[in-house]
Amino acid sequence: MSLTRDRRDSRWDAHREQRRAELVTTTVAAIRRHGAGVGMEEVAIAAGTSKTALYRHFRDRTALYVAVCETVARVLVDQVRRATDRALADGAGPRAAVIAGIDAYLRLIESDAEVYRFVVHRPLLDGADPVADLVTVIGDHVASVITTYLPAAAAPRIWGHAVVGMVRGAADDWLARPDGTTRAELAARLTDLAWTGLSGLATSEGGPR
Repeated sequence: MSLTRDRRDSRWDAHREQRRAELVTTTVAAIRRHGAGVGMEEVAIAAGTSKTALYRHFRDRTALYVAVCETVARVLVDQVRRATDRALADGAGPRAAVIAGIDAYLRLIESDAEVYRFVVHRPLLDGADPVADLVTVIGDHVASVITTYLPAAAAPRIWGHAVVGMVRGAADDWLARPDGTTRAELAARLTDLAWTGLSGLATSEGGPR
């Protein structure tokens, strides 16, 4: 392949990436309108294009699912990090950081319930699992917060991922079976449970309470 052709082809890379990003944004809007079971035809109509054109950018629904998950993951991780970092920077302490991170997670799934359902649907994937990647990133961040306050902790990564698993499990049930519990109430109850364990570990590990 000639260098000239390479350059000619590469000129469209930015345009393709921009179009993919626009289609992901349109897909999120279609999910909000039609629900987590939105189809490619509905996405194409929302984008003002055809399914054939859509498949030029995403080979199938799974590829589109992965792209949406990656976008949602970036937003969620950023929100959780900002919330916990802000609480720590304000000197509110680790317990405030825990509740801030939990609330940030719950706020997103409460405001975008159908998008969250779309993400956790998790169709069979060949290769990367964006949901697992998301959980790993958030769990590692929580572990880093624990390490800050328990520098001698034996298993911060285990505890960090345990907290994330607890929050995710409770949040999924809260979304699937609403019982009148508000987001603030759920965040407080989860924080009480998580903090009881973490504060106990602070004592057993010899770290600050």
